Amino acid sequence: MKKSYRIPRERVRTETVIKKSRFICDIAPVSNRDEARDFISSIKDEFPDARHHCSAFIAGPPETGEMGMSDDGEPQGTAGKPMLQVLQGSDIGDIAAVVTRYFGGILLGTGGLVRAYSGAVQQGLEELPVIMKVPMTRVMAEVEYSQEGTLRRMLDHCRAEIIEQSFGTGVAFTLLMPSSEVEGFEAELVEKTNGDAEILVDDEEIWK
Repeated sequence: MKKSYRIPRERVRTETVIKKSRFICDIAPVSNRDEARDFISSIKDEFPDARHHCSAFIAGPPETGEMGMSDDGEPQGTAGKPMLQVLQGSDIGDIAAVVTRYFGGILLGTGGLVRAYSGAVQQGLEELPVIMKVPMTRVMAEVEYSQEGTLRRMLDHCRAEIIEQSFGTGVAFTLLMPSSEVEGFEAELVEKTNGDAEILVDDEEIWK
């Protein structure tokens, strides 16, 4: 079963100045590599005169998602990697960060660059609103007419929503609920209908 994880709710922008260099951090939700690339390109287009647009992203769950990074002209390992490490440490997925640097004329050194880029992302994360991305499962359940009320009363506490319903020899519901609730829902419905309910669980999960 897939696990829920946190994702950005919306884009944020923060800014800091270190030894006259201006660091602008943009963070956005992305669900795949192409969206990450488009986001990075949009920031480059917005600030075409900046010296560097360093980036990092995780497309998918924070531990297993597709990852990428770029130093964009800064010394190798001083920007993209520390930025990605901050994202990994945040336990947030579907996320991309771009740090745009306007050079202020004072060299920061390798350690200074690492601190500046990682710090810029950390500052952005502190301002970032997040929501949960939850794996959902489609469940089809059919009960007798006399048991319809029983099933409906179960929906709130298992956080299920009715996608479709039909009426024939019984009442048939197509439900969407968090995958973590499915096992308990099945067991409770079987118990409360004395085994009369017919239940079919879709194998494919849906992210919501």
